[in-house]
Amino acid sequence: MRENSAISADFWAALPALLPGRVWLVGGGPGDPGLITALGLKALADADVILHDALIDERLLALARPDAERIYAGKRAGVKSCKQDEISDTLVALAKDGKRVLRLKGGDPFVFGRGGEEAQALARAGVPFRIVPGITAGIGGLAYAGIPVTHRDTNHAVTFITGHGSDGKLPHLDWGRVAKSAPTLVFYMGRRFAGEIASVLIAGGRDGDESVAIVANATRPDQSMIVTTLAGLAEAAERSPALSIIVIGENVKLATELNWLAAASA
Repeated sequence: MRENSAISADFWAALPALLPGRVWLVGGGPGDPGLITALGLKALADADVILHDALIDERLLALARPDAERIYAGKRAGVKSCKQDEISDTLVALAKDGKRVLRLKGGDPFVFGRGGEEAQALARAGVPFRIVPGITAGIGGLAYAGIPVTHRDTNHAVTFITGHGSDGKLPHLDWGRVAKSAPTLVFYMGRRFAGEIASVLIAGGRDGDESVAIVANATRPDQSMIVTTLAGLAEAAERSPALSIIVIGENVKLATELNWLAAASA
């Protein structure tokens, strides 16, 4: 931030402040620290305490006040994690202790991020809070791979789906309807059940030759992408890093032309 700029100073001064006894639920974006919003940066500057997810980049946390307390509150599929009730209770307790509390979450708090559950806990406890949206991986991660979520020549709808339910298994959905719901399907946390996802989608009418991309470590320096078909998804997923997002549809083919990140690295 250019603190010697009058325009910049006026801009930052006009932003709302994170006040004592309040909690901000902030989306930190999919990985690249440059994708956080201005309000997210303001929260980092104001917070007394930061509860952060596992996927928050250390370069982003380094922008916090030096004296701010950091509390790890990560949750990862298939890995022993902090319990959701404990995280919510901690947010309430810290706010009621008069702290300025930042709950920094990967992606967007309200897109498969359990931010809704945490906000409900705060509301029920009478704790004032603010939601600061972030760039979700299903949009930002694909953009870094050169895959538009929508394109008027290929699709006018997109479906976002979680790859595992609260019981740790494939979600109990009407997969026939999911298969026909939109030309583009984006799966969060779907690598573990990639083979099952492919099977139920093909059974529901999707073409086994349809293009699929697995984007791993999206927007991070070690981002990688595997392009395959729906029929080949299970095998491709075994070769992909755990932290990945899956996109199915014709838009995957646009990456051959629009993969700007690979071009910049060449």
